[in-house]
Amino acid sequence: MKLINVLLILFCITTHALSAGEEIEQRIYHTKPINPHPPTIDGRLDDVVWQKAEWQSDFTQWAPDDGSQPSEQTSFKILFDGGNLYVGIRAHDTEPDKIVRRVSRRDEFEGDWVEISLDSYHDRRTAFSFTINAAGVKGDEVISNDGNNSDSNWDTVWFGEVAVDSLGWTAELQIPFNQLRFTGQNEQVWGVQVQRKLFRKDERSIWQYIPQDAGGWVSYFGELRGLKGIRASRRLELLPYAVTDTRRFAREAGNPFVTGSETNFSGGLDAKVGIGGNMTMDVTINPDFGQVEADPSEVNLTAFESFFPEKRPFFVEGKNILDYKLMVGDGGNANDRLFYSRRVGRRPHRSPDLLDNEYSDQPDNTSILSAVKVTGKTQSGLSIGLLNAVTAKESAQIDFNGERREEVVEPLTNYFAGRLQKDYNSGNTQLGGMLTSLHRDLPDAVRSSLNSSAYSGGIDFLHQWADKTYSLTARTAFSRVNGSRSAISDIQQASQRYFQRPDANHVELDTTRTSLAGHGGLLNISRSGNSPWRFAAGLMWRSPGLELNDMGFLRQADRVMQWSWGGYRINSPVSIFRKLRLNFNQWAGWNFDGVSLFKGGNINGGGQLKNYWFFWLGVGREAGDNSTTQLRGGPTLKGPGWWNQFGNVSTDGRKWYQFGAGGSNNWADEGNSRRHNLRVWLRLRPTNAFSIHVRPSYRFNLQDMQYISTLEFETAGQQDRYIFGRLKQKTLGITLRLDYSITPNLSVQYYGQPFYSSGSYSAFKSITDPVATNYEDRFYRFSDDEAGLVQAASGEELEFVRDSAGPINQRIENPNFSFREFRSNLVVRWEYRPGSTLFLVWTQDRNGSEEDGRFSFSRGINQLFDDDASNVFLVKASRWFSL
Repeated sequence: MKLINVLLILFCITTHALSAGEEIEQRIYHTKPINPHPPTIDGRLDDVVWQKAEWQSDFTQWAPDDGSQPSEQTSFKILFDGGNLYVGIRAHDTEPDKIVRRVSRRDEFEGDWVEISLDSYHDRRTAFSFTINAAGVKGDEVISNDGNNSDSNWDTVWFGEVAVDSLGWTAELQIPFNQLRFTGQNEQVWGVQVQRKLFRKDERSIWQYIPQDAGGWVSYFGELRGLKGIRASRRLELLPYAVTDTRRFAREAGNPFVTGSETNFSGGLDAKVGIGGNMTMDVTINPDFGQVEADPSEVNLTAFESFFPEKRPFFVEGKNILDYKLMVGDGGNANDRLFYSRRVGRRPHRSPDLLDNEYSDQPDNTSILSAVKVTGKTQSGLSIGLLNAVTAKESAQIDFNGERREEVVEPLTNYFAGRLQKDYNSGNTQLGGMLTSLHRDLPDAVRSSLNSSAYSGGIDFLHQWADKTYSLTARTAFSRVNGSRSAISDIQQASQRYFQRPDANHVELDTTRTSLAGHGGLLNISRSGNSPWRFAAGLMWRSPGLELNDMGFLRQADRVMQWSWGGYRINSPVSIFRKLRLNFNQWAGWNFDGVSLFKGGNINGGGQLKNYWFFWLGVGREAGDNSTTQLRGGPTLKGPGWWNQFGNVSTDGRKWYQFGAGGSNNWADEGNSRRHNLRVWLRLRPTNAFSIHVRPSYRFNLQDMQYISTLEFETAGQQDRYIFGRLKQKTLGITLRLDYSITPNLSVQYYGQPFYSSGSYSAFKSITDPVATNYEDRFYRFSDDEAGLVQAASGEELEFVRDSAGPINQRIENPNFSFREFRSNLVVRWEYRPGSTLFLVWTQDRNGSEEDGRFSFSRGINQLFDDDASNVFLVKASRWFSL
């Protein structure tokens, strides 16, 4: 594999001559000031003031036929005064009756649209985009990392209207300067790009031509000149809000905390303060995120934590600035990062241990008392991102026959994250770093189970050369956690590292430690522009002591992984294709003891056909692995190799209906294990304002070696038993979304997800020789007389009598399961004035379970709607002020 990587890098370098593209002329637009009468923002562009500026046109098609003439031309003008930038865009259309005007919520529009992107820092890496479609739906986003990242959750206050006439349609925008970030120079030069989407032909055209295979996006923008005498105000924006929510749920006899209803009132404040022209401070006090959609349902049978994306507005906006990922691409380690914002306000770590006849009431999440975020970029090219948040001490109330006591379930905690990045060499070189710290005020009740403090950080480097054809990325990370002996012992034995493994030669469990430190990082060299050929090769590592999960996310430590990738892109129509992609991937991994853990690869490809259908297909191979985690702290277990196949197809997305289907199949070399996943989706848009999305999915998992439990023995001479079984699991879920946008500022959205999963175990096994060459020699199969379900006072239990090593005589809980859940969310959102919103929210949650392992969707649905429901009705109103 090392030889493959060396050859790949040499090929990237020696083929540099093939990547030399033709020089693209940078376009320049000269804007004009207006005074004293600005245009009326009505979308018509008929104000006299627009005559001061010249039309700029000559757009170039970007997709699908890269570099050709667009089907319809586009023109624009830009004016400014002391407080605003004004943009007028004429989208010519010879068939104006075919303009697609679809109404949706902000940032979720379809149909014809136009967009202007402004690199107001003029750092050639960052831009602010303002988009409006032919129905007047607005969208905005921050583009960073020269187009490799975008954040559509950035919502700012600006104004825009549209109009349709016999020549096509027009858009008129007013963008306040206090919503942008720029330097204090008297004469500004900004990067600018204008683009248009012609929806019925799925065609995009741009003013400043940038080839699809270019090595960047923002760095190739045209220039906006003529901005003189503008100043960024020291703005102050206030967004106070009030919330009332009423909860309805089933009463529980004897439980004083579950009375059937609960009403709460709260309020808070969000503020945005401009610090000069290019720095912004965001503040939130007692935030409420009741309008945020719930996470999808799942049944997690692994030893690892699930990763869910951030959805809360305060943490989502500007998240790229505080992003420090320790992996590229996808896969099991793709979410590793120094800062995982969902740690702030997380579910409490502890739950009280209750005695008979005791009841408890504890919060679902930790309250965020306040959070402050400072972001921006200096004139010298230094990007700054700072965040500090404080979460409250949370306690559970415990009742015993009317007597009340409290027990701490989460301590008062402070979170800090800081990120710096400096541009050099016209943005082609970046040097940066990040530091995080967490401090807990630990009372005695939680001192033994939680770290008192945690620190992490790293230094990152990016260098691009040969007109951004090649790039070298390097990121390092370090961590240190401090705590009691018990807390640090728990970390050593957690699923990320399992120091207690009996066959681990390079680590050992030390129960006297009060701290743990580690390091990690990645190196990646790639060819990513100016050629249809793309390549990358890299290496990542995580030392055994690396621990990031107090403030970040780490799936597994004690890992070294190598990868290589090659791809070929066709960006212009050819044969039956509008565009086409082909990829080759290879990877391998070890631990720090040099034990080979996994290796594999795949070939995949797809694209868009000329009938506007999309497709993707792939086939892959995973060689037999050596798992240091399957036995949950036991020795390494050898696993079978797998073949996998995956694909999907979807119909023309321009039509009022769209259908798609996809799935994957996986087959193991041994044990007759297999996995199948099927998903279909249907999107209907019967009117321009109403859409329906239905996405059912079905998963079948037949796993011959599924971990169940570890049977421990205190008797001398008795060895622990690692119990596995043959799992047959079926999972069915349906996601339903209904969107009705009455106007661009008033919308109704519904999200519902019934979920049902069942799993039954058979063919129970005890691990005997976990790394035996022969599959059947790795375990002992229990006979029906030696293991099986028996009736107990609390229900069925799984009993183990004996195996080849001797008597066992232990029972565990019945591992079979049938779990069902229904989550739904109905949100009415009204932006009654720019920046000010009113939310009406109804959230419902139902769930239930049995231990029979029997899959019956009709039974599950019937039981689901017989289960008690938890309903939350919420009203949230906010009012935007700019001072």
